[in-house]
Amino acid sequence: MPDFLLELFSEEIPARMQARAAEDLRKLVTEALAGAGLLYEGAKAFVTPRRLALAVKGVPVRQPDVKEEKKGPRVGAPEGAIQGFLRAAGLKSIGEAKVVPDKKGDFYLAVIDKPGRPAIEVIAEIVPEVVKTFPWPKSMRWGEQSARPGSLGWVRPLHSIVATFGPETEEPDIVAFAVDGIRAGDETRGHRFMAPQPFKVRRFEDYATKLEKAKVVLDPERRKEMILADAKNLAFAQGYELLEDAGLLAEVAGLVEWPVVLMGSFDQAFLAMPPEIVRATIRNNQKCFVLRDPRTSQLVGKFILVANIEAEDGGKAIIAGNERVIRARLADAKFFYDTDLKTRLEDRLPKFEHIVFHEKLGTQAERIARTERLADEIALTLSSRERTRRWLRPARSTIGRSAPATACRPIRSRSPSRSPTRSTRWSGFGRSTRSQPVRKIPTPSAAPPWE
Repeated sequence: MPDFLLELFSEEIPARMQARAAEDLRKLVTEALAGAGLLYEGAKAFVTPRRLALAVKGVPVRQPDVKEEKKGPRVGAPEGAIQGFLRAAGLKSIGEAKVVPDKKGDFYLAVIDKPGRPAIEVIAEIVPEVVKTFPWPKSMRWGEQSARPGSLGWVRPLHSIVATFGPETEEPDIVAFAVDGIRAGDETRGHRFMAPQPFKVRRFEDYATKLEKAKVVLDPERRKEMILADAKNLAFAQGYELLEDAGLLAEVAGLVEWPVVLMGSFDQAFLAMPPEIVRATIRNNQKCFVLRDPRTSQLVGKFILVANIEAEDGGKAIIAGNERVIRARLADAKFFYDTDLKTRLEDRLPKFEHIVFHEKLGTQAERIARTERLADEIALTLSSRERTRRWLRPARSTIGRSAPATACRPIRSRSPSRSPTRSTRWSGFGRSTRSQPVRKIPTPSAAPPWE
């Protein structure tokens, strides 16, 4: 059965949008194919910073023929109703309809045979609609056509579309359609710098192989595996250990099409700051991984960066540029950290008295005081319940044999100024530190309800 290949080639797609975009492309296209009666064998979407791709396996050559029945008016109905039925059913005369009996009498029934259309024609209608209505969180318009109403909106300028359809044993056909002046074809491009020349593709296997030669790793999961393996090996070779970060790994894999792992360094003096500050500064500003000493688990003055190019100088200029930026960002972080240390936290508390939390709830200082009181009540309640459990464990072993019901009698003290549900305390077996009434509980046959 034929396979369908689709690629949407554009400028760089933000890394945070890539995974969702690939899933949306797969879902929209496959749901439209299934709705048109083209049931496929499998589909998988791929994404790189510059392209969205979809491979659909086992698509039928054409739609199945469909026989549709349309019920009409009863026999002897007014002429206007019959003419409307003929127009809706596409019949030339009422003689083309069948007469079918019913409980209420005979009525007309039109049997409409709809022959299936070639799948390539159906796909040529589906893809433009998917592209025009694609649910990007943010999109843009560009060029002269952006001034026209209804012009294409895409996350970044769209340059070309690849759309081929055909079986493995034959030369695939190009799906003929255009979106906002961009005509579908069989030509794409590789890496922006290392292989910018265009080349033709036929089906998915050919497409993925040629992209690999053109310095593009199509599968984002494989890019993650390459980055993680190379980073671990490079760190191990220098006697360090990589501090793994799944979120950063996914983001970096969305920034490169051909990952190249390099190692840089920074001044050891910055390690005097808490490790969380060092790691957050390097991660958030330069998207780099930090390293640690495997013997002490302390951070070291090294970091791992991922480039998108095999530089002629071995990456020296790339490393130097990242080191310069990281040094400046760490210096900023150290300045703010040292400035914060000059003022004790206790000295900052009076400032909360001048910050309004809510006009009806008071200031931040009042909110903090309420939170403290609530935390105290919760802590007392929870700790009391834990003590009760410990006290009841030995008593429960005697319940049901010879111990009296008072052996596990809980004593609850109440304060007249507090709600009983908020200040419940357990004081022990049959004795209370305060002179409060005792609530008698019958001997339980199973676990007590308060456990």
